[in-house]
Amino acid sequence: MTTYGPTLIVTGASRGIGRSVVLLAIQKLSANVIGVARSQEALEQLSQHIENDLNLKDRFKIVVGDVTVESTSQEAVALASKSWGGKLDGLVLNAGLIDPIGTIATTSIEGWKKTYDVNLWASMIMLQHALPALRESKGRVVFVSTGAAVFPFHGWGAYCTSKAALRMFCECLAMEEPELTSAVSIRPGIVDTEMQSEVRVKGSETMAPDQYAKFVDLHTSKTLLHPDEPGHVIASLAVNAPTSISGKILLWDDEELKSHRKQ
Repeated sequence: MTTYGPTLIVTGASRGIGRSVVLLAIQKLSANVIGVARSQEALEQLSQHIENDLNLKDRFKIVVGDVTVESTSQEAVALASKSWGGKLDGLVLNAGLIDPIGTIATTSIEGWKKTYDVNLWASMIMLQHALPALRESKGRVVFVSTGAAVFPFHGWGAYCTSKAALRMFCECLAMEEPELTSAVSIRPGIVDTEMQSEVRVKGSETMAPDQYAKFVDLHTSKTLLHPDEPGHVIASLAVNAPTSISGKILLWDDEELKSHRKQ
């Protein structure tokens, strides 16, 4: 009888933190991963890297699609049900959108709705489809959160409020689904990703000067976190998160998560 490692679904898998989670879960935790993202080219390049450069065959499968479209979640969960023994052990909800960057007075409700679709409702869609399998496996859910879920940023109203709602969504999930081992929100810190590049390009006219300067200075001083740092914690929690942290929002380098950090 073939024995398989844990199976994870990772959204926003093609770049940044999501890409790091995929690679670390496969390389360090013997996991099998279904990566979900809109960019077919980026997902295929990641798949080729895993198979050809890392020589890890049949450990990564892709679903190309928009996370706000229900069929994307259906496809990912169905793929998990027929791959690697048919179990789903963990879900990493990483896909996120910071646009529109602008004040409440100047941004459109359509822009805010799109942000909520990606940052909140897409997670609910994926969870509703994945929950039966996660209950069966006593699985784990990791929400990729942000400091903006806790502290307001000038010009980030859509992002802050949608991520704050996602934080509470995690707390409600942990309360309502005792069959899950854990549902936890992780703040990954300020990471060197395309989202940070977007902040530097678009934030100068809409963010508070001191807040904007902080992000620029972190980039200039090369002190932004590499995605692998929080990525390692998130990947580890998707496989091994304890029940004791369920419902919490934690910084990636919180003392409580020390054993999950990159050594």
